[in-house]
Amino acid sequence: MKFYIKKLGCPKNDVDGDYITGRLIDAGHERADENDAEIVIINTCGFILPAREESIQEILRYEEFKKEGRIERLYVTGCLSQRYGRELLDEIENIDGIFGLGQIDDLVKAIDTNLAGLISIVDNVRSDLDYISSLPRFVDNIFPYEYLKIADGCDRFCSYCAIPNIRGRYRSRPIGEILDEAEMLVAVGKNELILVSQEGTGYGRDLDDGSSIIDLLQKLEKIAGVEWIRLMYLHPESITDELIEYMTFSDKTLGYFDIPLQHISDKILKMMNRKISRKIIEETLEKIRKKSLNNIIRTTFITGFPGETEKEFNELRKFVEDFEFERLGVFLYSNEEGTPANRLNGTVSNKLAEARREELMLLQQRIAFEKNIALIDSFQKVIIDRIEDLNLAEGRSIGDCPEIDQLVHVKGDGLKVGDIIDAKISAADGYDLIAEPLKR
Repeated sequence: MKFYIKKLGCPKNDVDGDYITGRLIDAGHERADENDAEIVIINTCGFILPAREESIQEILRYEEFKKEGRIERLYVTGCLSQRYGRELLDEIENIDGIFGLGQIDDLVKAIDTNLAGLISIVDNVRSDLDYISSLPRFVDNIFPYEYLKIADGCDRFCSYCAIPNIRGRYRSRPIGEILDEAEMLVAVGKNELILVSQEGTGYGRDLDDGSSIIDLLQKLEKIAGVEWIRLMYLHPESITDELIEYMTFSDKTLGYFDIPLQHISDKILKMMNRKISRKIIEETLEKIRKKSLNNIIRTTFITGFPGETEKEFNELRKFVEDFEFERLGVFLYSNEEGTPANRLNGTVSNKLAEARREELMLLQQRIAFEKNIALIDSFQKVIIDRIEDLNLAEGRSIGDCPEIDQLVHVKGDGLKVGDIIDAKISAADGYDLIAEPLKR
């Protein structure tokens, strides 16, 4: 049968969708776009309220497709299913099956046997990641990069976060499995690997062989054809001097430090159960900056956490203004049931939280625009993601992760997707850069 997977949420969810796609193709089904599909599978996100709302809206939209006869069957999987599967099946009558995390074989079996009304959710998310290693993965060859999942789950138990309840405890994939998948990705044309998990710095701490994230990076770098490795989601408490040194001077692992800080006030950090202080955060960031001015630091913050008064917000704002991050995002606090933060006093209104978010984003916009102007006439490595026109290509610098960071528009002919070129920045256009390739 022809199927379409609607992917929602983070890159980790995208990877899970690729495993579902690969398993269905292996079972004899055909991938299609939504207009030609007989089956729609929605891979949901259930992390925070806006993500849940988007997932439910998509479920209802495709439910209408089924009512209108545009599709034959509708299945739901992913984090929202894991968290609220029974409620979804009870409330939305036209869902043919609900499947939690890791229940890919059950999903395929339901499609093959045309059984309706199934629910397959385990209360304890699988303690291993065998469901990944045993599955074929579908890989789209449109872009030169691909996300590579190195672990799942989380042991941090930040007070606002439901991920440990949804995805379980932190589980690292064995290095051998990751290397096998990396080699497969390179074989189909990928030269940038983006390592994703809930915490990149946590890799290996649960493995008996003593492997660490640096061990993994070193082995990935030995794979012929791997040119860039981008490590995502570094917890500031686990960033060692050794890791800073390695990421700064490696030939292939990029000096791109993605460190979600969430706040800078010691009061709020403690209430968030982040297990780190402002002092340690500042010391870590200073080490990264001192090691090389070419290092890029990306972070995210949360506004509106319970107890965030004007004092704590002003402290955060001043910190953002003084440090001048290269990349920064801001999210509104989402009050998640089942989390310790759900019981905290000092609620901040959504209106005020949004105003604070907007204030930080406007501040960061000024910082980002000024940094881009300062890059004019500099030379940057750029990977080509897409050919826009005969003499124009879209790419990214070392400091830019796909979908969340800036773009570099390269003027020149003869460029191909996947090329990594030396380019001279000729102009800045807001968040984006204009560049010309150096003569090769």
